[in-house]
Amino acid sequence: MNNTIHPKDKRLFSIDDKPQEECGVFGIYVNDEDINSVAEVYSGLYSLQHRGQNSAGICVNDNGEFSCCKNKGLISEAFRENALEELPNGKIAIGHVRHSLQKFEDDDFASVQPLLMRYIYGSLAIAHNGDITNKAELHKQLAEGGAIFQSNSNAELISYIIASMRLQTDSIEDAVIKAVDMLEGAYSLVIISPSKLIAVRDSHGFRPLCIGKMRNSYMISSESCSFDSLGADFVRDVAPGEIVVIDEDGLHSYTNYCHQKTAMCIFEQIYVSRPDSVLDGQNVHNFRMNVGKILAEKYPVEADVVCGVPDSGSSCAVGYSLYSGIPYGIAIMKNKYIGRTLSMDNDSMRKRILDIKINVLKSTVKDKRVVIIDDSIVRGGTMAHIVELLKKAGAKEVHVRVASPQFKNICYYGISLPQKEHFISNQLTPEELCEKIGADSLKFITVDELLSCVVDANIDFCTACFSGEYPTAKPAEFYDKYSVKI
Repeated sequence: MNNTIHPKDKRLFSIDDKPQEECGVFGIYVNDEDINSVAEVYSGLYSLQHRGQNSAGICVNDNGEFSCCKNKGLISEAFRENALEELPNGKIAIGHVRHSLQKFEDDDFASVQPLLMRYIYGSLAIAHNGDITNKAELHKQLAEGGAIFQSNSNAELISYIIASMRLQTDSIEDAVIKAVDMLEGAYSLVIISPSKLIAVRDSHGFRPLCIGKMRNSYMISSESCSFDSLGADFVRDVAPGEIVVIDEDGLHSYTNYCHQKTAMCIFEQIYVSRPDSVLDGQNVHNFRMNVGKILAEKYPVEADVVCGVPDSGSSCAVGYSLYSGIPYGIAIMKNKYIGRTLSMDNDSMRKRILDIKINVLKSTVKDKRVVIIDDSIVRGGTMAHIVELLKKAGAKEVHVRVASPQFKNICYYGISLPQKEHFISNQLTPEELCEKIGADSLKFITVDELLSCVVDANIDFCTACFSGEYPTAKPAEFYDKYSVKI
């Protein structure tokens, strides 16, 4: 069995072998004097750190005066010592953790969110998660009208549209409603106006967004796990197409764009979201447990131990173990602190980084037949390395089960994936891939089997990256001169 990585396979078998996490947004409207808005947003962002590690930021509205603190890196790196103490404890605050859909260039600080802009009606701050599919057309239209863009961000594009609509309307709510009418694709937004906190979710509900409450104060978050971390109560999800406005009179809902066909990204359940989150009624951990049970039922194998690739593969492995009766074990130890944008110029450096990133607990797998479950295979390099490590640690057999179908198509809605020609499943059959990664067997869950694992959700799902069935029209060809990167 030949699992040597040949030079022609380098782009396929690379360390950058996972879909990258989404951005995360958080907001608060304070109605309790003893609640510090900055501290709560800071803590809320920590619970969303898994959704983005490129940058982090917080913006505060203190009686109409806006202040921002943001920087590149993890939350612990983005906010220098005592930096948050310089922010006022304002009534409204929003925060953002970012994963760039493109390479995060050193000079792209202008795209770090939240973005703050000032216009004739005061200030506006915005944080965004998703990807606007008609951004090229909108960018061209605005640029030809005289708009000057400072960043490559969807958030700046959206803020320009809201500002221009505000000139034609009587309220910020009406401006947001008119702006939403122009936007296509995926967007979950938190926005601060001079007196209001606004949350917006696109009509398909591609990205999660939910409402929480701490005593009399309202919170908005990408995931419900934030509320658990802060001791707040989950109120409900922001409905697909809903615009939520929170001000001194309470919470107001605008449902002009609701009741369309929904399509939450299924990869939120598979990989992106934390297992302790509940997305539109579906507990993420339970979903992944169900995936493991389906993999055990449909693709059984005689084995001695079943293990998951942390973190998202772990819940699947527990489900596989419960259904199959094969004992669950911890075999893969993952170092989470390896830089995601580290440049690797040669094979030895790639292998060194993988060795640092992943290690095997030998006592779990030595002389055993191992089932290893991962959330996905994109290029194949990481799984090939894991199989090699397991066998070096003494595993007699390694059977790979994958908690998502084969990637075949690119995503237009915010998940950062390579071009489709770089997907290993567009290059090799499952049998060829099994041989290439050195496994004794390899099975992927199917789209129908995956959807059967969603038992409690009150929303439909997008599976376009697997099935090619896009819930919206594909983006028009980009105008090179005006294209927006992220």
